Amino acid sequence: MIPPNRDCVGAGCDRLALCEECDLLQRNPPLPPRGASRCVRCGYRLHRHRPASLDRTLALALTGMILFVVANSFPFLSFEMQGQRTETTLFTGVADLAEQGKPVVAAVVFFTAILAPGLQLLLLLIVLTPLKLGGRLPPGYPTLFRWFKTMLPWGMMDVFLIGILVSVVKLSEMATIVPGTSLFAFVALIFVLAAAHSALDPDIVWERVPLPARLRRTPRRGEPVLGCDVCELVVPEQEAERERAGRGRQLRLRCPRCRDVLHRRKPRSLQRTWALVLAALVFYVPANVYPVMTVTSLGQTQSDTIFSGVVFLLEHGMLPLAAILFIASIFVPLLKLLILIFLLLSVQLRSDWRPRDRTRLYRITEAIGRWSMVDVYVVTILVALVHLGNLASIQAEAGAVFFCAVVILTMFAAMAFDPRLIWDSLRQAGCWGEGWGEGRGEQLGEQRADERADDRPDNRGGSPTQSPERSQTPKRGALPSEAPANAV
Repeated sequence: MIPPNRDCVGAGCDRLALCEECDLLQRNPPLPPRGASRCVRCGYRLHRHRPASLDRTLALALTGMILFVVANSFPFLSFEMQGQRTETTLFTGVADLAEQGKPVVAAVVFFTAILAPGLQLLLLLIVLTPLKLGGRLPPGYPTLFRWFKTMLPWGMMDVFLIGILVSVVKLSEMATIVPGTSLFAFVALIFVLAAAHSALDPDIVWERVPLPARLRRTPRRGEPVLGCDVCELVVPEQEAERERAGRGRQLRLRCPRCRDVLHRRKPRSLQRTWALVLAALVFYVPANVYPVMTVTSLGQTQSDTIFSGVVFLLEHGMLPLAAILFIASIFVPLLKLLILIFLLLSVQLRSDWRPRDRTRLYRITEAIGRWSMVDVYVVTILVALVHLGNLASIQAEAGAVFFCAVVILTMFAAMAFDPRLIWDSLRQAGCWGEGWGEGRGEQLGEQRADERADDRPDNRGGSPTQSPERSQTPKRGALPSEAPANAV
């Protein structure tokens, strides 16, 4: 097996962590088995120890790839009505949406429900197999793992499963729904893929990527540093790789390990987030007013909006599914937009109100946004299943396009917002702000690590200010000269 890059770890590269949510530079403490380290200021989880990560993740990825092939090769669901039968595969709904003039929705469904999960499994196998077999790493190895991390937010098989449940309930009175072989493989794949994500320790990959000797040192006192959002490498700014790109041949800094672009802050974060939020708000109204689909059954036609779908489930006694659909399709998009607007205004007004809680709100927007895809998946499944001409058919309508746009725009808006901006006003004012005393982690089996980094970030990134031998806890409301670390 390829040995980890012990020299780099021991010499300072991965000993330090620059929190990607509050920009605090701190030392990574030694972790107990199954332990985790959290940022002492905002509570963001920096690292987590996962025992036997390589063997478990590789086995689960191989199992998942087999299930993925089965799930896409056999009938998924069958629709039987008055002696007529329609069989569907996972791809059928995508093809039908494209035929009905909704290519954008078809592309989003294909990417999030089929392509992204498949690419995740394939990239995991390509990356982890050389680690298990030993030998030299293949060309582009760090880039492949960077692509895997990029795909993580876009795989939505678990959301698709909720869409299946809602679709079956909607069609239960109209016809008989028969599950196929692919459905069972699909359900198993959801749990296997989730287990693989949980078992994966990214550090086992990044530690085996060789680094130049110039990076195997602790940053000097007063030296600006940058943190990579992908591989979490703390890079002295002068050691970052430089290239000229774009029409203006602007200078770009790249991570020496994974080749991701390095930024002190996300470029034009506020402007891009505002633009995406306002666009989502514009689309939110027609998404809830226009019908998302039109149902034709025995010559009768009925158009359904998102809210009418919730009412249908309530009338048929399906309170849990009605609650899920209402929360995911109506409440969550609006909540996410309101949270993002609040965060944007608080940053622009330089508010110092509870920065730790505002950072938690940002995490909520990242976690809940994908679940709004439920209604889009419901339309996709129904369009694929109910395909019997004048006897019974379902047509996707404009509301589905607007709603899909709302979901994607809000996800991009959350990605465009830089949570480090929440803490910048506090750093400029020379205080940590209210809530510093809460930075003690989760208390469950937690062990406080008194080691501190010999660096702390300035407004542009991080800069070392003090030797790591000193160790003291900062008082509430005071800006510490060095950063502690939490181990859970």
